[in-house]
Amino acid sequence: MFESCAELVSEYADLEQQLADPAVHGDQTLARKLGRRYAELGPVVSSYKQWLALTDDVAAARELAVEDEAFAAELPGLVDAEALAAEHLTTLLLPRDPMDDKDVILEIKSGEGGEESALFAGDLARMYLRYAERRGWITQVIEAVESDLGGYKDVAIAVKTRGVPVPGETPFARLKFEGGVHRVQRVPATESQGRIHTSAAGVLVLPEAEDVEVEIDQNDLRIDVYRSSGPGGQSVNTTDSAVRITHLPTGVVVSCQNEKSQLQNKESAMRILRARLLAAAEEAAAKDASDARRSQVRTVDRSERIRTYNFPENRLNDHRVGFKSHNLDQILDGDIDAVIQACIDADNAAKLSSGGAA
Repeated sequence: MFESCAELVSEYADLEQQLADPAVHGDQTLARKLGRRYAELGPVVSSYKQWLALTDDVAAARELAVEDEAFAAELPGLVDAEALAAEHLTTLLLPRDPMDDKDVILEIKSGEGGEESALFAGDLARMYLRYAERRGWITQVIEAVESDLGGYKDVAIAVKTRGVPVPGETPFARLKFEGGVHRVQRVPATESQGRIHTSAAGVLVLPEAEDVEVEIDQNDLRIDVYRSSGPGGQSVNTTDSAVRITHLPTGVVVSCQNEKSQLQNKESAMRILRARLLAAAEEAAAKDASDARRSQVRTVDRSERIRTYNFPENRLNDHRVGFKSHNLDQILDGDIDAVIQACIDADNAAKLSSGGAA
């Protein structure tokens, strides 16, 4: 049982030696790569050693229980502790999403419901910004198209971790289950009769790509510049600072106009384009994966209605995992760890049921 862990312990020790070598840190890309793997293996090695110690304790207690009742009384507790340690280690050994160590770009778009949908998209954007703040992540609104009433027709938010993240605690690992259609039920501010309306906004979670991961041939790009439009800003409607980039092979189009300079808008558009192309490549690879993987919770398909926010009942429902809570006000203030963890637990359960552990 857990035969593969011996190799992981050896790899962990080797990484520790490499990271102690000052020459390694002369190459920051290599140092980050080794540091991430070292951080990823740390919990596995620690859990494995704990399980080994408990296994030895159980064996010793069984041997001594034959002659000593004190050890016989202690044995059930040790057996339970060993089983819990084995269960935890099994979860740690489940196959990891290769994108789990990534930062993300969140794209939130208004959908059905006009201005009410745009206002809800704004609520979702603030919810994720507050969640990122709670976790100590760095955020940047890299593109936003506001609605007349202060919501968002379209907004893109970059979310980055600080330093070397703990495995499973990166922006993508925590936010990847947020992709899909989010539905809201409430009385709009523009509704004079007090009737409850239903509208929706789409969320797309893109792992942010580094330059080396997505090669983009400049000859494959059509870049158009035009005058910015929308609320406020001295440069709006006065200079050709807005940028639209079309990736000709795929037809992906990205527009940015938030920054004052054309160069800044181009850089922001390229960040979003790289992230979209990486997500498209990952999605294409997933289509070739096993039925077990396709049945898991994860989705970046915004056509899937994943969640309902019911304001009159102060209730949130996640339709994929059956999660329900009655603290919608706190959730919209960024307290979304419980629903995120429910999705992660369901994903792990799906992997375990399909025999996915190493």
